[in-house]
Amino acid sequence: MIIAGMYSFNGGKDAVESRFAKDLREIKKIITAVDSARHKTKVSKEKTMPGRVLYKPGSLNKAFRAEFESRQWHKHKVPCEYPSEYYLPGYTAQASSRGAFREIDFVKNRLGIEVQFGKYAFMVYNVCAKMTIFHKMDLIDVGVEIVPVKDFADDMSTGVSYFEQFVWDLEHRGVSDIDIPVLILGIAA
Repeated sequence: MIIAGMYSFNGGKDAVESRFAKDLREIKKIITAVDSARHKTKVSKEKTMPGRVLYKPGSLNKAFRAEFESRQWHKHKVPCEYPSEYYLPGYTAQASSRGAFREIDFVKNRLGIEVQFGKYAFMVYNVCAKMTIFHKMDLIDVGVEIVPVKDFADDMSTGVSYFEQFVWDLEHRGVSDIDIPVLILGIAA
């Protein structure tokens, strides 16, 4: 695979290049090590593309996980204990926070990584909420989000979001005072 696009959110490019140069070189090697052709195995049953062979996001995720983990990048999981004091009188909660957690795909040297081949909301959540939460928990300083560019996403199931859409929204959203620096990498086959 290749890196086809790069977007610096809240100074992410400068932060990663200056503070995590060695890790960025490793991330680039990981991306090029993933052979996308091995993951174009899903035969579509969707009405808009029946029979078309597509990239399989789950398979791509496994390939990235294997490459990151072989270089000592590890997922980080934290348990969630949901508050109940905000329920209104008369409501009795049936749900429990037992087993609930938040997880970031990979962490090493205080650099957090998310690889996202899913729906658009997950990309926004990763950068605008999850990375901020893990930063506030003192686990990461900076983030990298790896997402497909549109041409690559077009060869996946419908609904997979892409780099260009994500960048447009972040540019129009602007930066909040709680956002951390994130480098967004758009990848292609």
